[in-house]
Amino acid sequence: MGILDSVERGLERAVNAAFARTFRSGVQPVEIAAGLKRELDIGSVVVDRDRVLAPNRFVVRVSSADADRLTRMGGTLERELIGVVTKHAKRQGYQLLGEADVELRRDDSLTTGVMQIDAAQVEGTVSWVPTIEVEGVRHQLRTGTTIVGRGSDADIRLSDSAASRQHLQLIWDGKAGIARDLGSTNGTKINGQRFREAALSPDTVITIGQTPLRFQLVPSREAGQRTRQQASQSRAAQQPQVAQRPRSSTPQASHPRPQGSDNSNQAAQPGIDQDFWRGL
Repeated sequence: MGILDSVERGLERAVNAAFARTFRSGVQPVEIAAGLKRELDIGSVVVDRDRVLAPNRFVVRVSSADADRLTRMGGTLERELIGVVTKHAKRQGYQLLGEADVELRRDDSLTTGVMQIDAAQVEGTVSWVPTIEVEGVRHQLRTGTTIVGRGSDADIRLSDSAASRQHLQLIWDGKAGIARDLGSTNGTKINGQRFREAALSPDTVITIGQTPLRFQLVPSREAGQRTRQQASQSRAAQQPQVAQRPRSSTPQASHPRPQGSDNSNQAAQPGIDQDFWRGL
């Protein structure tokens, strides 16, 4: 990045910060998407005739107010933004050194409506972490057993009145997982069918009462990273994390077994209005 580029970005940060203080408008997902694409373009480096490297790791820093609002979307927003990065890189012919990753991070020094994006290239093997997302909150599964239920002794507590005190057992052996109903009163469902025991695969949605629980493998933010900070003098912008997951080897477990003739539809999965992303 040249001196003129640095000056231009510094001026842009100042103007955007002043604008945000005046109008108090919050950062919108479409602005983050546009900012990510711009960081990809700015951070791209031509290595040879047929190879252009671009950043694959992005940290989007926003104010406390914006962070509280955006994190209500749970992991859905990060997944959508990762899709934006992957799609734009493919369209522009950029090569990413690793899986695309986008993290939303709170920064108390920023004003509402201002965001800063740090871009970097992350090399090395991606370490995947098992998680369960419940009501927008992502819980990391430890190796061993995790209990889900309404009781105070549950590892992951639910407020759903249809949940038993100890409703569901999640078992993770370090490579694969199993979900096991603990004889709950109202049962547990996958894809609208009640089950006793089932193997977990990425994006499996388990339903307890009216509460969906989404199993995911997410890239670890600490493991195996050799980071070269690149073209990421963060700029505040008033406008402008699926990563591809490995196939998980599942332990020997029975597939979900239908009980009765329950043909209810799969629980609705949280998402963002797709019209919002058209044209990105």
